[in-house]
Amino acid sequence: MNVAEFLNINTAKFPRKSAIGFKKKEKWTEISWSDFRRLVFKTANALRAAGISEHDKVAIYADNSAEWIITDLAILSLGAVTVPIYSTNNEEQSEYILNESECKIILVGNQEQYDAAFNILNKNQVLQQVIVAKKSIWIQKENSQYLEDFIKDASEEFQIVPKEDDDLATIIYTSGTTGVPKGVMLSHGNFHKSVEAHFEFFKFKNFENETSLAFLPLTHIFERSWTLLALYGGSKVYFLENTKLIASALAEIKPTIMCAVPRFYQKIYASVNEMAANSSPSKKKIYNWALATGTEVAEFRRLNKSIPFSLNLKNKIAGIMVFNKIKKKMGGKLWFMPCGGASVSDDVTRFFEAMGIHITVGYGLTETTATLTCFPFHDFQHGSAGIPLGDTQIKIGDNDEILAKGSSIMKGYYKKPTETAEVFTEDGWFRTGDAGRFDEAGNLFITDRIKDLMKTSNGKYITPQPIENLLSNNNFINQAMIVAEGKPFVTALIIPNFEALQELISKMNIQFTTWEEIVNLESIKEFYREKMEEIQKGLSGFEKVKKFVLMPAEFEIGTGEITPTLKVKRNVVLQKYADLVDKMYNS
Repeated sequence: MNVAEFLNINTAKFPRKSAIGFKKKEKWTEISWSDFRRLVFKTANALRAAGISEHDKVAIYADNSAEWIITDLAILSLGAVTVPIYSTNNEEQSEYILNESECKIILVGNQEQYDAAFNILNKNQVLQQVIVAKKSIWIQKENSQYLEDFIKDASEEFQIVPKEDDDLATIIYTSGTTGVPKGVMLSHGNFHKSVEAHFEFFKFKNFENETSLAFLPLTHIFERSWTLLALYGGSKVYFLENTKLIASALAEIKPTIMCAVPRFYQKIYASVNEMAANSSPSKKKIYNWALATGTEVAEFRRLNKSIPFSLNLKNKIAGIMVFNKIKKKMGGKLWFMPCGGASVSDDVTRFFEAMGIHITVGYGLTETTATLTCFPFHDFQHGSAGIPLGDTQIKIGDNDEILAKGSSIMKGYYKKPTETAEVFTEDGWFRTGDAGRFDEAGNLFITDRIKDLMKTSNGKYITPQPIENLLSNNNFINQAMIVAEGKPFVTALIIPNFEALQELISKMNIQFTTWEEIVNLESIKEFYREKMEEIQKGLSGFEKVKKFVLMPAEFEIGTGEITPTLKVKRNVVLQKYADLVDKMYNS
């Protein structure tokens, strides 16, 4: 079945119910399932009239928007193949993807993307047309058209092209932390069976009444597969174009479900705990009591046991006095939040469970259509990556590598048979490149990226992610990158939480100049030394960060220092800041 078939199913079920929401002229607007399908079908007919047929490739190079998802579903409805390009990619990176995938048409979302796409079009033999999502963008007259004009005269009648499970739906180029981008080929069956497996696994009730907010990049498999799942189940999905406006969007939309990466949860966890630590003794006592009460209730829920009446009453009071105020900043209605893209510490998941928000930690890759394992609603194990989903099979191979089989595994890498062969064993198991283990209850624990495992010159093995999570769980640290491979001891590049640091320097009566000067002040360095010592109390001596550098700016997606899910590209950062790293070991 074509994965876009849910358009017909849900339009028949809820023709007047809102399907998607988006911001138009500073106001959130919604459109019904009937209108949503109509726009998808008009776009599909316009693409067909422009020469797009089954198996042709069409690129989307834009931030999240209603136009993004409408175009994606139009391409899929046609039986063509969607090729998403990260909105932060530069012209050179985008050109590589367009050349290899041989896209005929590209949708762009802003001026910079349009200019890059138009330049590529004049050099590319296959790319024929640039479609522009917004009329606010200036365009050339030739080979360019606004989406509104492109679909204006197209028919609303369309028959979704039937597809087999093995038919190609999308090619997603992994940003990866190492190497050249590879095009992951995912089929209609990969998406369809993955979605069905999630609904079977969670057994949601009245899912069509849920509201999701898409703020992670739709180009990434995590948000794309989650958004397709949400729409498939009939829930309403809002699309946030500017991620910097996430705080106000949460308050305005009040989502009930949404996916996010660990950094989102860590920031909330760190800021709340910092606020509690700096509050009056009485407020601190109330917070600690509420957290202990919520944690006790969460444990009953985790074990699927009935909560004693008196404890339930105490928890309601804890909600009124503490938790509801925190949850209100996230809209007040969130109850279910998948977490993926990187590891997250159990301190963070326990904190959210205590508030009554179920963080479903999951594990997967682009190559596995996102989820291989995740937390169920009950009997999950904090600190683990959950249990296998659907027909997924997992075993632990050589070097503790996690190997996987199942209907969510990719077809292979586009035009890269050698690289495809390298990631599959002779008997068809997919090599994830991650190390892991199972506990007696069947929960999968990710021990680390095999490629990220570090060995010091003293022969000690360091797994960086748990240490980095420990550091970035603190409100004064936004991100940390551990350095240890071949070195005598562990060091780190630390990105401060500049918002928290701004408040600190104000309290210390330090006049702001530039962040470069601030992070090099001895008083600030000493503050962070004390923080590091406090945070690392529970680590073994060889694991502790002995020296660190405070960075004056955040790692950037555009410069290739981090991936769109905020994972550090170690090789890029190490190369770019080699002098800083050397200085830590030579001073």
